[in-house]
Amino acid sequence: MIFMTGGTWQIVTSSLPQIITAAIKYTIPLTLISFTLGLLLALLTAIIRLSPLRGPFQLIRGIFWGYVWLFRSTPLLVQLFIIFFGLPNLGIQFSPWAAAIITFTLNVGAYSSETIRAAILSIPNGQWEAALTLGMTRRQVLLRIILPQAARVSLPPLSNSFIGLVKDTSLASSITIVEMFTVGQQISAKTYEPLLLYSLVALIYLIICTLLTILQGYLEKWTSRYVPKQN
Repeated sequence: MIFMTGGTWQIVTSSLPQIITAAIKYTIPLTLISFTLGLLLALLTAIIRLSPLRGPFQLIRGIFWGYVWLFRSTPLLVQLFIIFFGLPNLGIQFSPWAAAIITFTLNVGAYSSETIRAAILSIPNGQWEAALTLGMTRRQVLLRIILPQAARVSLPPLSNSFIGLVKDTSLASSITIVEMFTVGQQISAKTYEPLLLYSLVALIYLIICTLLTILQGYLEKWTSRYVPKQN
């Protein structure tokens, strides 16, 4: 049980800045970089899987399908260990930071591609047909008509994926990245106060995710401001 004695309060005041610094230096950048790259990969994957590829080009679609299947069907921690600990056996070696970004990017890309693909498929085919009839190319239809609508549809699940990634970055501690969970572990080992330190780490995660949830709500309202309300 945590009692806020003088010694306990001193641990809190000395530990909190270190945990917050780790969040700013590692957790947040790792999340932003991985999610941005993962989102670009997801968009590319979704478009390729929906493209009417024929002949030998169907192999490309099959490769992307296999990528999505693989990363959606295996645990994130296993993926991280294979890339950081396993690939060196094949002569491919990454720094902990690079391995974490690659793993999180591929994982986000696989899951988010299904979100984006479903959002694109939710747009009525009549909009494609009408735009093509007006002389627009498929690329113009996709960029100007379909993707803006799909972005609004996919915003809630993609926001949830982003919040989930914030928490998943704690797995990077397993490959020696000193993010805020690792800092909590290190201080806990020195002070013998695991409950206190892990509670502080949980509090920081809670604050970050709560702020992101509030931001998500504002973004959803902003993107739906031009959508006609149904009576």
